This record gives sequence, structure tokens and C-alpha cells, in this order.
Amino acid sequence: MTARIPLSAPDVSEEEIAAVAAVLRTPHLSMGPELAAFESELAEYHGVEHAVAVSSGTAALHLALLTLGIGEGDEVIVPSFAFVAVAGAVLQVGARPVFAEIDPLTLNLDPAAVERAIGPRTRAILVVHTFGVPAEMDALRELAQRHRLALIEDACEAIGARYDGRKAGSFGDLAVLGFYPNKQMTTGEGGAVLASDPAHAARLRRLRNQGRDPGIDWLDQIEPGYSYRLPEPACALGRVQLRRLDAMLALRKKAAARYDALLEGICGVERPPLVLPRREISWFVYVVRLPEGVSRDMVREQLAGQGIATGRYFAPIHLQPAWRARGGAERLALTESIARRTLALPFFNCITGEQQEEVAEALRSAIQCAA
Repeated sequence: MTARIPLSAPDVSEEEIAAVAAVLRTPHLSMGPELAAFESELAEYHGVEHAVAVSSGTAALHLALLTLGIGEGDEVIVPSFAFVAVAGAVLQVGARPVFAEIDPLTLNLDPAAVERAIGPRTRAILVVHTFGVPAEMDALRELAQRHRLALIEDACEAIGARYDGRKAGSFGDLAVLGFYPNKQMTTGEGGAVLASDPAHAARLRRLRNQGRDPGIDWLDQIEPGYSYRLPEPACALGRVQLRRLDAMLALRKKAAARYDALLEGICGVERPPLVLPRREISWFVYVVRLPEGVSRDMVREQLAGQGIATGRYFAPIHLQPAWRARGGAERLALTESIARRTLALPFFNCITGEQQEEVAEALRSAIQCAA
């Protein structure tokens, strides 16, 4: 059954539709001028030298790890409170993800926990800007530099966020973006890698296109690569979305403030902070923490019965069946405690005040029933 109030919804205007249609009238459907323009505009927006567009955020993670030379026998520190792709990409290159604890306020990697997790095989720290809240980048950069580790930013949930005035994605050796339809901006499917080193950018472009360099024959390879190209229509969609991004982020910020006011006073519900020191949040989702002792499943069922979609952000990766089967699962008490209580409410650019009021009242009633 389709929810009356969905968890997320893309915001696609007539301008995007016209841009995509215009590409379909050309002979360039892949690796054409829209790709080059989209990459240039992404790099400029983030204040970095290069952006390499790819087919998904997961593909971006995979290529970022390969480009930095992460491979067999290496370890990469990642959060467990994150989308599973951060750990899956590490496995994909033959390395081992090492899960570290999170900060209870920002839900990002705790720098002190990261330092405790560093071992002789650690090669990189993969920092996720969870829910669009920038991580503690000065402390994490200092750790990476002191221990001679690569630093990768997963900014898939945080395009437009800032830490100390700088855009998320401009701090690491490489950074990845994702443009799935539930994100702040979308290309349908798609992602990108941000890079400052031209050698990194060149290798990323080679790897996404079956290991080919520009100017060589289509059937020749410099190294083994992948089919991770982003088509021209997706790039055209992304270019318009990027032009609209700041306005869309403003709508999401306004919606977050409305939820904050509407949910005030619901017993035991912890609302996400609207403001944090040194940070400008890019609102990806709106996630509350339910009171201890309240059944999240029951709350979700109550809201679903009223046509309101919700989400479990996130189930800890280290507790997933696929990861338990690998053995050696770490105990992350804070991650596990927080994850049991998180609930994502409907949140998207065009959500109305009336929809948010309905969600708030339904949540209030559901918590009373589930307590």
C-alpha cells in the first residue's frame, strides 16, 4: 500500500524535465558535454579542483578506495551507524572494515573512538557526515595526518553542509557524494568523487570507464576498470538540481524547524538539534529518538495504518546477519542503544505544514499507545 505521506520524495520541476528532454534530442547520451559541465559545476560548488561523476554513491566509494590504494590486508575505520555501503565497499577492495563508536549528539564517528581503533594495518578513515551533520573534521584530519592515514569523506547525505565555513567534501583526500532520489538533490541514480589531486582525478576517470584513458582506442585498457559511467540525461538533471540546491536546502531547513516546534512536548521524544557549533546542517532526513521502553515497531505500525511512512535509520551494520556471519562482531554499546530508538519521519522538500502536523499528532498518539 502506498503511503499518503511518503518518507521521501524527489523534487523535480519542469526545468529538469526540459533539460533531460533536450539531451534526448542529441546524439550524446553518455560521456558528453553534460557530464563535463556537471563535473565542473560540482567541483566549483565544493571549492575543489575536480569532481568525477559516477553511477552511484556506492560506486564512488569503491573507486575512492581503489584510487587511494586500499586493498587486501588493509583495515579501514568506519562507523557502524551508517548505510551498509560504507562497509561493503571496503570489503569489495579486499580490505577489512573496523567499526568505531559514534558521538551521541552528532551521530558521527567519535575521534577518540577512532584513535582507539587504529592498528598496524589501518590505512584509512572513512568519515560519514551522518544525516547531513558535518563530522568533527579538524580532529579527524589531525588523526589521519599524525598516523599517516588516508581520509575519505562520505558526504552522500551532506551536500551543502559546512564545517567551519567549508563545504563537507572539501576536507579529505577524496570525498564521495550520492544522488539517489531520497537525497537533497538527485540525478535518479548517481554519485561523484571529489578530488584535489589531479592524479587521483585521472585515475578515477579511468576506473569508471573500464580502465580507459581519454584519447586511446575504445577497446584498449590502461588497467582493469568498471562500467560506472553516469549518463548524459542524469547529468543534465543534476545540473539543474545543483542550481536549485541552496533553495531546496532552505526548504528542508524550514521543514526541520517546523517539526522541532510541532514535536516539542511529546513525552520522551528526543529531537535532533537544529543548530550545532561550527556546523551548518544539510537536512537529509529528520530522525527522532523514541523514549526508552517504547516499541518502535508498534509506533511504525500505528503510523503506517494512517498512511504515514517512516524509516529505521540506521540498523547497525555490525549486527546485520551478513556481518554476524563473518564473525568477530564488535560490541558498540552507544551505537546499539541509539539505533534501537531512531525513527525517521516523512521529510522532503515539498512537505507541507499540514502534513507535518498530521505526522506529529499521529506520533503523539502512537507513543501513548506503545508506552
